Amino acid sequence: MEKEKLISEMQLKAVRSRGAGGQNVNKVSSKVVLSFDIKNSNALLNEEKILLEMNLASRLTNDQILILNCDEDRSQLKNKEIVIKRFFTILEQGLYIPKIRKATKIPKSVIRKRIKEKKTLSETKKNRKKPEL
Repeated sequence: MEKEKLISEMQLKAVRSRGAGGQNVNKVSSKVVLSFDIKNSNALLNEEKILLEMNLASRLTNDQILILNCDEDRSQLKNKEIVIKRFFTILEQGLYIPKIRKATKIPKSVIRKRIKEKKTLSETKKNRKKPEL
């Protein structure tokens, strides 16, 4: 995954932000919208594309496009930096492959210890009974 190629393929668009802010909201386009087409990307391998489509299925549109918004800051430049950082963290999470768990054998000493504890517990319970005459 080459970050330079990914940055060249992503599309950034500045849009007017929503919410409170008075006249500034109506004048300044500070919200940044990032869109990235996973299906038509040349920076990603086919295996990476398949992995991203599976892991990020809930975040993608029907055309396999990832869309991210950021309007946290009043500065367009800071919003752009934030959305690009968010994009790379989402890609890293989407490309993460969890390790396969290997089943291990229970050591014989642990099995012996458990059986010994069961026997001692059963003996103490037997000793609580009334003796038979």
